Amino acid sequence: MKTYRLLIQMLILSAYIGYGQVESNYHRPVHTYSIVARDTETGEMGVAVQSHWFSVGSLVTWAEAGVGAVATQSFVDPAYGLLGLELMGAGKTANQALDALIAADPGKDVRQVAMIDANGHVAAHTGKKCIQGAGHIVGDNYSVQANLMLNDKIWGAMSEAYERSTGDLADRMMAALDAAEAAGGDIRGKQSAAILIVKGTSTGQPWADRIMELRVEDHSDPLNELRRLIQIHRAYDHMNRGDIAIEHNDVDAALREYGAAEAMFPDNLEMKFWHAISLVNADMLDQSLPIFEEIFSKDMNWAMLVPRLPKSGLLQDNEVMIKKVLSVVPK
Repeated sequence: MKTYRLLIQMLILSAYIGYGQVESNYHRPVHTYSIVARDTETGEMGVAVQSHWFSVGSLVTWAEAGVGAVATQSFVDPAYGLLGLELMGAGKTANQALDALIAADPGKDVRQVAMIDANGHVAAHTGKKCIQGAGHIVGDNYSVQANLMLNDKIWGAMSEAYERSTGDLADRMMAALDAAEAAGGDIRGKQSAAILIVKGTSTGQPWADRIMELRVEDHSDPLNELRRLIQIHRAYDHMNRGDIAIEHNDVDAALREYGAAEAMFPDNLEMKFWHAISLVNADMLDQSLPIFEEIFSKDMNWAMLVPRLPKSGLLQDNEVMIKKVLSVVPK
């Protein structure tokens, strides 16, 4: 097994060296500030970033459940994300992975990279030619890094904010980004932001292991927009848990989850609609009617959808019940 892993690592590095020789002129100037971090209680790992650059999340943020997380920025080389995760997945620590990739990179002086592995080892690199202000701080289970900043206070403010913050990993990483912006942020301004969080251990189903993956591609206030999306994401998490509770005939738990979801996202008619449908399927028709009435009064298309659902198995095929639901359609 060790020989097999060593072979994988050698192939990865060989591929990277070849990449560097062929693509040494490939530079994307994604100057930014970011954080990589690991929640010591849950094992979850993540990356959060903001930049004055379009779609920053498509280049900077990388993470894999049970492996680690990577932020690659400055004159960004996305291969640090892909190959960093490959190396950590093959058993290298974050430090070993980053050292190997830097050693093979002719453009290392303009790179800024941070990595964290599933065991909490953290490594960071700020090339000597990164545009000032530029720097990083490696802390306990996190690293903050920034370049092309208005001043040299940014990464220190991020570190302090993260260490004193509370809440889940998303809350704490957002606190670090907020602190960066409050301290001056990117000298050019702001444009896009992203957050990516994965589980601490892999289930073998990458789509299920990504706890949160949100991007603001272009916005005048990307951090506030990202925070809005996080709130919506959490609302849908409650909604999904409510649906699962209905499947297990736990109506009380379902109602609590649906209530929490709608409190977080009160203007979302679709969330209310599926809540009402779930109540009907749980033989709670009377409780569903006030919800349907509100929905139909705001958008009649939802009333048109109701009779289509039985054929898809999403609603009881009961003509009397369907007529009762549609009886609350505004006249």
